[in-house]
Amino acid sequence: MKAVSILILTLALTASFAQTVITGNVTDTKGAPVSGANVLIEGTYDGTSTDGSGNFEFNSTKTGAAQLLVTFTGFKEHRVDLSLSHVAIELSIVLTEEIRSLEAVTITAGSFTAGDQSRRTIFRAVDIATTAGATADIAGALNTLPGTQKVAEQGRLFVRGGEGHETRTFIDGLNVLEPYSTSAPNTPSRGRFLPFMFKGMSFSTGGYSAEYGQALSSALVLDSKDKAENTRTDFGILSIGGDVGHTHVWNKASIAGKIQYTNLAPYFGLVRQSIDWDRPPTSLDAHIAFRRESGSHGLLKIYGNFNRSNFSMNSQSIDHQNQTSRYDLRNDYHYVNATYKNILSKDWLVRGGASFTNVQTDVRIEGQQVIGEEKALHGKTVLEGSLSDNIEIKTGVEIIHRNYVEQREFASSDSFRELVISGFLESDVYANKHFVARGGLRFEHDAISSRTTADPRFSMAYKMPGSGQFSLAYGHFRQTPRNALLLLRPNLYPEQASHYILSYQRIKNNRTLRIESYYKRYNHLVTYTGGTDNALDNSGYGFAKGVELFWRDNESVDNVDYWITYSFLDTERKYLHFPIQTTPSFASKHNFSIVYKHFVTKIKSQPGFTYSYASGRPYNNPDDNEFNGSRTHSYQDLSVNWSYLPNPSLIIYFSCTNILGRDNVFGYEYSSGLNPQGVHNSRAIRPAAKHFVFVGIFLTLSKEKSVNQLPNL
Repeated sequence: MKAVSILILTLALTASFAQTVITGNVTDTKGAPVSGANVLIEGTYDGTSTDGSGNFEFNSTKTGAAQLLVTFTGFKEHRVDLSLSHVAIELSIVLTEEIRSLEAVTITAGSFTAGDQSRRTIFRAVDIATTAGATADIAGALNTLPGTQKVAEQGRLFVRGGEGHETRTFIDGLNVLEPYSTSAPNTPSRGRFLPFMFKGMSFSTGGYSAEYGQALSSALVLDSKDKAENTRTDFGILSIGGDVGHTHVWNKASIAGKIQYTNLAPYFGLVRQSIDWDRPPTSLDAHIAFRRESGSHGLLKIYGNFNRSNFSMNSQSIDHQNQTSRYDLRNDYHYVNATYKNILSKDWLVRGGASFTNVQTDVRIEGQQVIGEEKALHGKTVLEGSLSDNIEIKTGVEIIHRNYVEQREFASSDSFRELVISGFLESDVYANKHFVARGGLRFEHDAISSRTTADPRFSMAYKMPGSGQFSLAYGHFRQTPRNALLLLRPNLYPEQASHYILSYQRIKNNRTLRIESYYKRYNHLVTYTGGTDNALDNSGYGFAKGVELFWRDNESVDNVDYWITYSFLDTERKYLHFPIQTTPSFASKHNFSIVYKHFVTKIKSQPGFTYSYASGRPYNNPDDNEFNGSRTHSYQDLSVNWSYLPNPSLIIYFSCTNILGRDNVFGYEYSSGLNPQGVHNSRAIRPAAKHFVFVGIFLTLSKEKSVNQLPNL
């Protein structure tokens, strides 16, 4: 027994001596100790972490060639080749900063980014669905952010003094024509695309990347989801219709489809409308998304959106309310895109695709028919990657071809063709983790005006010690004039705008503060120069300037998330029929929003509210001497919503706009002639109803019982 004990003791002592003792110190390039760095022999469990002074010590029984791996967040991996032979090793290791790490500076001027994977997220994708008053509409939710205008009679994105058509939508980098559904005059439209399609988005209120063109004021860039994870079937019973969707998942592919039918007739029967509907709006929507993984790094995406909508209404005369004119509209929309992305190497990837759009609108006013049809093809290829740890580069080419035809009954058709060929080159240069600069140049050849142009884009950001950073951006942007103007004069030049932006942003402990100021200069705006309809040229001009504030906090109170925004806008234009430079009717000087959400665990519910305020907007009273000299009263709206989850697969949802019943007036329409008192009769432009109430019941069937449609609402 004594011999066995001696043998065990001998083996233990031998093992203790048959080890290599590895000691050392880890610092950064400035000599400061790195505390908490992980130090280990790769492929073994031998290792430790550095102490507060950056020192480490551990033993390893491994012999022969080995590699020591040192890692710490914000620094590049560091490897040291070792020869382990039971001899003590002492090391001095210097870690180099990973410039593009999560803590590094990022350019934020003019851009709000949403998506779980973004390192600069301040507006999550799920916010689209859960913002009261937005009714799950992308533009509705984004209109609570600074820089946007409350133009509730249109429901589109009006950004920093720009009209609604000056904001362009892109899906996976491809241009989307007519991103909004059709609507009756002076009633809001909705976005055609469902929020649940997208895993992230970037809403740029100015100064956006050279990759995106044909957008004068703003770019909404939507990044669609990749391959689905769960096979599921969704049902929705809505107060305005219903929908059914199904997603099927294979090993490397998935397909998802959804059909939604909307009929507002039953709802209008319960909620009185100021519009005399002969046939209330109905629509049938179909969405399909196919995803397939190719090889180890490739991904093919195909998406289609198909819609048919129609309505009929009787429009009353301003002078004689018993006189009406019938207005009929039918719209057919077809959009399909296909994109492919593949990682070529560790540092490079290629992506590209094509989209096709066909939109046909049939309008009849008192039996007089006008049919407009637009067909467009957009193709694009982009190569992006890293030349080094400090330099990222992105370059690409694209082509847009459009054909628009308008046919009027008993008249010849009018049409135009547009061909835009573009290329861009852009580079991010990281001096260190605290400073980054981006320079870009976009080239465009426009066949309509026979012009080739080069537009510079530049931005930079500096991150101060702590969590704050300053960003600066400048860019030159251009956009083809609207279809109605090109029909009158097809050789108009693109309209132009220059953006100058300075911003400060601080994100810390789930709290975000953002202050931004900007100046925009408009040139080559289309304006009428004479008495005839086709007397047009590009001599218009204008400016917009302002200051914006954004504050978001989802940390201070448990289960509470809220944000507050304020925008000040000073803008004037001389364009279209404006006889002087003045503030356009869609612009309000002050805009303010509060969005509040509170998840109450005990009752499995999330109530929320949104309060929106906009100061009075100008409108033109022909009986006044000053053009656009009159002002509406302020716009105010308090909307609420409630999501209730009785079980993980069932959701009951309720929302109501303008619960206080405020009489909001957006402007006034005037008759063309004088009444017996020598003035023009007028009519206020108001919402069709003071409230919009929505109720939905959503059921999901899947193997994963906890899956539901909350992100889709």
